[in-house]
Amino acid sequence: MTYTTTPGRRRNMQAIRRKDTKPEVRLRSALHRLGYRFRKDYRIDLPECRVRPDIVFTRAKLAVFVDGCFWHACPEHGTQPKQNVDYWNPKLRTNVLRDQRNNHALETAGWTVVRIWEHCAIDDATGAVREALSNEAGERDPSPGRL
Repeated sequence: MTYTTTPGRRRNMQAIRRKDTKPEVRLRSALHRLGYRFRKDYRIDLPECRVRPDIVFTRAKLAVFVDGCFWHACPEHGTQPKQNVDYWNPKLRTNVLRDQRNNHALETAGWTVVRIWEHCAIDDATGAVREALSNEAGERDPSPGRL
C-alpha cells in the first residue's frame, strides 16, 4: 500500500531528528556538567544487530536511550494518530518491538540499558544514569572521572 502525503507533511517528517533531539541534548548537557564523559550516537555492533544508543558509556557498558513519547508509544503521554492509522499503528508497534529486541541484544552482550522518556525531569534522568553507572562500577570508585 502506498501513502501519498502533502508537501507540508513531507517537510515536517523530514525535519524529525534521529539524533540530537532537545531532550537528548538536555540530558547530555546535564551529564557533562556533572563531569561525565561519554560517546553520543555510538554504534554498537552485536551478533544479532547493530544498535545506536543516544548516549554510551563504553567502559561501563552502559547504553542510554532517550525515547520520544509518540515514537516509542509512551503509556503515559503517547498519542494514537487519527490519520493514516493503517500506517502509523504498525509503525509505532514495530518501534516498540525493535526497542525490546535491542534491549535484549544489548543485555545478552553484557550491556546495561537505561531508557528515559522525553517527558522525564532532567534530575530524574541524570539520577537514573548515575545510579546505573554506580551499579556498573561495583567496587570501583563511581566518580565521574573514572567511568
